[in-house]
Amino acid sequence: MAQWTSAVGAAQLARLLTSQQDRPAGPGNRRPPAYRALADGIRLLVLEGRVPVAARLPAERELALALSVSRTTVAAAYEALRTEGFLESRRGAGSWTAVPAGNPLPARGLEPLPPEALGSMIDLGCAALPAPEPWLTRAVQGGLEELPPYAHTHGDYPAGLPALRAMIAERYTARGIPTMPEQIMVTTGAMGAMDAICHLFAGRGERVAVESPSYANILQLMREAGARLVPVAMAEGLEGWDLDRWRQVLREAAPRLAYVVADFHNPTGALADEDQRRRLVEAARSAGTVLVVDETMIELYLEDDLEMPRPVGGFDPAGSTVITVGSASKAFWAGLRIGWVRAAPDVIRSLVAARAYADLGTPVLEQLAVNWLLSAGGWEQAVGLRREQARQNRDALVAAVRRELPSWEFSVPRGGLTLWVRTGGLSGSRLAEAGERVGVRVPSGPRFGVDGAFEGFVRLPFTVGGAVAEEAAVRLAAAARLVETGASGPAEAPRTFVA
Repeated sequence: MAQWTSAVGAAQLARLLTSQQDRPAGPGNRRPPAYRALADGIRLLVLEGRVPVAARLPAERELALALSVSRTTVAAAYEALRTEGFLESRRGAGSWTAVPAGNPLPARGLEPLPPEALGSMIDLGCAALPAPEPWLTRAVQGGLEELPPYAHTHGDYPAGLPALRAMIAERYTARGIPTMPEQIMVTTGAMGAMDAICHLFAGRGERVAVESPSYANILQLMREAGARLVPVAMAEGLEGWDLDRWRQVLREAAPRLAYVVADFHNPTGALADEDQRRRLVEAARSAGTVLVVDETMIELYLEDDLEMPRPVGGFDPAGSTVITVGSASKAFWAGLRIGWVRAAPDVIRSLVAARAYADLGTPVLEQLAVNWLLSAGGWEQAVGLRREQARQNRDALVAAVRRELPSWEFSVPRGGLTLWVRTGGLSGSRLAEAGERVGVRVPSGPRFGVDGAFEGFVRLPFTVGGAVAEEAAVRLAAAARLVETGASGPAEAPRTFVA
């Protein structure tokens, strides 16, 4: 009986492998043999989750042809992977990926480290900050005070609590986008919102246009839903979208859905201007594409003099083209899993009807807590604390990286939670692997791209500041040295670090 649960084609695996840069040959260090480089490349793809565990690999002859190498090279690479525990084979069933006994299964998305691992590992993988107290405690207490009437009901509100839907609609209206409560569905975080939208609009095999790079967890969600991702390159620097490319993709590929982050894009931090927003909505409307706009970062502007552009939904008065996703997770706290969708009433009705086969509804107490924040005035004060913390963290991280890694290049965004860094020619995948060995967890650029793009990048979030940011940069520099010299084997154990 075969042990594999999915398969990776030769062409796909070749694209992923050729995106990786060769290991540099440092002083006195020869490049590894071709089979060793191939084995290392496949191992990195497995460790990063970009090739899943228990995925059937192509036959030796097929992969050799796709890579233009000898079959002997592929056979030797597969044998090395079997010896190391990253490959299993059975006659008649082929070969499939594995992880050595005792190793944790790699995550395909960006998951936070468990709290017990934070003593020795600095986590730059998850772009989320601690809760802004005392506002979390006050919100939960306020929600508890409002809970008794709801406790006498069944507790299932597939569209969300009426009071919270009305509050969210009122906030959109105050931003210049007239909105009724019937246009709002409360979800379990922004990921819950995107999952519902993808299932409604982007069935298996449907094309979905995405920014390139884009948010890794959303890309993975779409892949697992069976969508065919069509990448559209971002403009250079922090200039937002390249509208010529967007018009071409929408015209030629005719995607059913497009996903964009207009406000402090994740991972680049770019902010699309009003003209770009207007033109993208017009292009999507002409192509018959539903434009999903992720606004989870919209309140995290970090410069007081920054004038925010009009929301993308404001350029779609009929409400037939744009669906907006919002969340309390980035602006307030990721542990408060409250998100929402703003769309035309008929779309909301379809999303709500489909929810009967998913999670039925979002927890009542958490909805009451968010409603208390929005209605009692605590939201603005809490988000103000969040902005100040993110600003201080950003400035500390930028200064530390510039000092320790002067060859790395980046533009400093005026908002959001992430820094998109070009790593001076080093492989982001190898930096991520080396980082684990020296005590800093960092996601590589290819996680944010399609088919291995952005190998020369990493994403650094503004989740640490002060001395921790300085130590993170020191450890990143140590990881870079390991990659530059091609060092292998265990590195010196990182010391426990307490901020």
